[in-house]
Amino acid sequence: MLVLVAPGQGAQTPGFLTPWLELPGLADRLSAWSDLIGLDLVSYGTTADADEIRDTAVAQPLLVAAGLAVAEVLGASPDVVAGHSVGELTAAAL
Repeated sequence: MLVLVAPGQGAQTPGFLTPWLELPGLADRLSAWSDLIGLDLVSYGTTADADEIRDTAVAQPLLVAAGLAVAEVLGASPDVVAGHSVGELTAAAL
């Protein structure tokens, strides 16, 4: 059984997306979503400082996009999903 639990706001840390961007397709997916929402998710997830990613207008879309993109590129098909706070949106989308 695969359980996916998506974190809420506050789980983001500077550079948290850096190792994930090594997965094929993840950077492309996040770049495409960045264009759609007008927010540079890759930059915020890799080079932004803690103050920049603490802003709710950045943190929430960043965490939801990261969760969705990682699940997609890993081909995750969870049996159960759960989310805390904004992570509930990630879980609902999955």
